[in-house]
Amino acid sequence: MSEDEGRVLEALDERRLVEDLVALVRVPSVTGSAAEGEVQHLLAGWFDEVGLEVDMWSEDLDALRADPGFPGSEAPRTEAWGLVGTTPGDGEPALVLQGHVDVVPVGDPAAWAHDPFAAVVHDGRLHGRGACDMKAGVAVNLAVARALHRSGVRSGRRLALHSVVGEEDGGLGAFATLRRGHTGEVAVVTEPTSGRLLTANAGALTFRLEVTGLAAHGSTRLEGVSALDTFAVVHAALRRLEAARNASPDPLFAGTRLPYALSVGQVRAGDWASSVPDLLVAEGRYGVALDEDPQAAREAFVRCVAEAASGDPWLREHPPVVTWPGGAFAPGRLPAGHPLADEVADAAEAVGMARPTVAAAPYGSDLRLYAAAGVPTLQYGPGDVRLAHSPRESVPLDEVVAVARALAVLAVRRLSTTD
Repeated sequence: MSEDEGRVLEALDERRLVEDLVALVRVPSVTGSAAEGEVQHLLAGWFDEVGLEVDMWSEDLDALRADPGFPGSEAPRTEAWGLVGTTPGDGEPALVLQGHVDVVPVGDPAAWAHDPFAAVVHDGRLHGRGACDMKAGVAVNLAVARALHRSGVRSGRRLALHSVVGEEDGGLGAFATLRRGHTGEVAVVTEPTSGRLLTANAGALTFRLEVTGLAAHGSTRLEGVSALDTFAVVHAALRRLEAARNASPDPLFAGTRLPYALSVGQVRAGDWASSVPDLLVAEGRYGVALDEDPQAAREAFVRCVAEAASGDPWLREHPPVVTWPGGAFAPGRLPAGHPLADEVADAAEAVGMARPTVAAAPYGSDLRLYAAAGVPTLQYGPGDVRLAHSPRESVPLDEVVAVARALAVLAVRRLSTTD
């Protein structure tokens, strides 16, 4: 380990890292809420405190939505704030550390062992909504910049922190940040990865299905056609489609049981208990394979629904309607052979961590937006994604500190290189 790396690690303030994480979790920054802006303003003050040049702006939502590349969104919103902090200097940042500050709703508060926004520390873990996904990663990014600032280590190359909103419902914050011109030579998104290097993400599309029936009195249901029964025909076909699309996944998904899941998340049917329902609306999530064009994935879905309908007498005359509301997560990956994976793995080993294995994630993330913009990107951060979006959400603090140390070493090495 070099002298500069040692100085930066010595300057990494573990206590402040935990304090910052606690403060971040205590801001209830649910996607689309005003608290997203609150946490961005909090971070902007910290960015300035650690010597970063701060760019904070109110995003033009109408212009973003009109952009042909807009990734979509689901949560209603009236504002969005972008935030980037960069170490002083000229030229493109040698390293971007990226994280999102928005979190999903808490669900039933009674299902939580603690207040979801109290940021309770118990048995070495910090519990709360967003602790794992992904305010721990945001706090890690800040801790790296703080350590560089406190250490006095200087470099002509630059580090950038990208803090974004709206990741959970499509990625408009990352999209706006890239459209504003903030890029870098490489990027690490500090999403929870359970000690692995995630060099690829599957994609995900939100679908909406409308299936019709024929209303009748429940006592004479044979005079009608239940939309629930006709949907069962379509649902069985979708299950077959899911199985076919997961038959030969990319080797990066070794150990992942269902890389490209197709899940119906909402079903609404009927308007009266004793009536045969004449309309069923189903909405869900449809996985997009690595390297697959999302439009091709949509066409396969529509074709599957049409083929199912063609084999059913009622649906043949009353075909289901498929639409695509909400977020659209394309797949993305780090270019094959790119050195960033080894650089992160080497940095982790340098601070005493096990060398991370390389894998892919079955969910969408901002990785694909950076990759599409020509920024080689991977995910590496504290926490276990299986706890995300659940009332068990928490993150081990020793892992938070360990990842911060690894990324601090990575930052020193990338900022000191000349190519």
